[in-house]
Amino acid sequence: MANAKGGLGMKGLNALFNDNPENVKVDLSDDIQTQEIDITLIDRNPNQPRKTFNEDSLREMAASITTYGVLQPLILVRSEGGRYLIIAGERRFRACHMAGLKKVPAIVREFSPQQIQEISLIENLHREDLNAVEAAEGMRELMENHGLTQEEVAIRIGKSRPYVTNTLRLLQLPDEVTELVREGKLAPGHARTLISIDDKEYLVALAKQACDNKLSVRDLENRVRLYFTRKTIPTGPRENKVMSLELKEFVGDMKRIFATKVKLVGNDQKGRITIDYFNADDLERIHALIQILKYNDKL
Repeated sequence: MANAKGGLGMKGLNALFNDNPENVKVDLSDDIQTQEIDITLIDRNPNQPRKTFNEDSLREMAASITTYGVLQPLILVRSEGGRYLIIAGERRFRACHMAGLKKVPAIVREFSPQQIQEISLIENLHREDLNAVEAAEGMRELMENHGLTQEEVAIRIGKSRPYVTNTLRLLQLPDEVTELVREGKLAPGHARTLISIDDKEYLVALAKQACDNKLSVRDLENRVRLYFTRKTIPTGPRENKVMSLELKEFVGDMKRIFATKVKLVGNDQKGRITIDYFNADDLERIHALIQILKYNDKL
């Protein structure tokens, strides 16, 4: 990520992001100067990727702030009317309100709109404050608002390309399922297992079963595999030529490997296979998998 003039730099950002619920002090570089800012002049960032805050955790931090003060400054930018906007540190800001502080230590810098969005996302990902759906939404906003690719997002937030791809795939799920992930009732790994299911009603039902019965990812994979096996069984009058078990397993393997919808029309003698993709990155991911298979075949 490029730094705006007068920016913190990655050294300063890394220091500020070493936050934890105990309000522990960190060493900042000598050129980072803090100011005492009137708390009534500070506004929350409406584009903050984190939407949920644990009240018990905030009360614990407020108690720490009451005893020791604020040991890490907020990062702010100036906004209209002499006010300030939070770029990093909303959790500390909320705890300061609880503790009844009139002023809070802050670092005021200038950042571009893209840098503001990147820093807000980086801060929360660094502290693992975001649930997987909030992280995915933050990445999608970066891509849509600033024309970034998944590779560019990965570089800017310090994550791997597969991490970005797998996280974004959660947004393909129905709202009922993403809400379960958002609430922490369904793990991201479980949710990703369900993406290839094309029956929304069954997908949601299976997600709820995973929550209620505390199914492992392996258990869920087995149920998804069973779903696709059942789908290949003809429901109408049997034709002379039916799909063999080997072909059914082949289609099921393709669905799991490519992690997308795969449709087969035909039988062992003749037919057509369709592999769905939902955007350019999806297509690139499938192409990369095929290239890996080609490479392994040459070994």
